Amino acid sequence: MTVLTGALTDFHIPQKLDLIWMAQNYHDLHDSFLGPANVAALNRAFFNALKPGGFFLVIDHAAAPGSGLRDTETLHRIDPARIKSEIEAAGFVLESESEVLRNAADDHRLTVFDPLIRGRTDQIAFLFRRPQ
Repeated sequence: MTVLTGALTDFHIPQKLDLIWMAQNYHDLHDSFLGPANVAALNRAFFNALKPGGFFLVIDHAAAPGSGLRDTETLHRIDPARIKSEIEAAGFVLESESEVLRNAADDHRLTVFDPLIRGRTDQIAFLFRRPQ
């Protein structure tokens, strides 16, 4: 494992990867403190950084269905459908999704840092694949 640092606007790696893992911060790509990032370009860069057949794992806090990007800065949540559409637009295929981090008791109205829900938010886990 090698840790690389750099600006999102200049994402590049020295060799093709088997896996990119992004946990609980995909929503931040849309937030003002990151510019916001050019998410379409970044997802294409992730796609190009992977070997054919490589995986992109995304885990994040779920927002209410249909909310899009409305809650990324305020509640630190993102609509799972928005994640899927953005990443699939870069050429990825949704390989699988897991329910292991889902929490039906979370009504998606609290910030993820609220003590009433912190550590127990409804979360998505999507595994995308770069096609062969």
